[in-house]
Amino acid sequence: MLIGNVGKEPEIRYYEADQAIASFPLATTERAYTLQNGTQVPEHTDWHNIVLWRGLAKIAERYVHKGDKLYIEGRIRYRSYDDQKGQRRYVTEILGENMELLSPKPANPNDGFASEPTTQQGNSNDSAPF
Repeated sequence: MLIGNVGKEPEIRYYEADQAIASFPLATTERAYTLQNGTQVPEHTDWHNIVLWRGLAKIAERYVHKGDKLYIEGRIRYRSYDDQKGQRRYVTEILGENMELLSPKPANPNDGFASEPTTQQGNSNDSAPF
């Protein structure tokens, strides 16, 4: 479970039979605080690679934008690949299975936003093909 801010506009790709994949970075931040002994602990931000499939990807395409606050539930996936120079690269991704938009809705009632769903739950059988 992650709550964070979208780092850039989602990248959407379509494949067979109008199926979609959305990917974007999500930043989660731990606020700065001071320990009882006076030690200052600075703010810390982690970046997560989010991947959404099918219906969730299409919702992300329409409603998720850079800077939006999101709640994401999913599972972690580790994978590796060889880059163009032949070096092994490692990637950690969050495969989103549920998403909630936490940013306030626009005030304009004519934008079509309010009539659309703001959450989507996936089915465990509706995940990425491996």
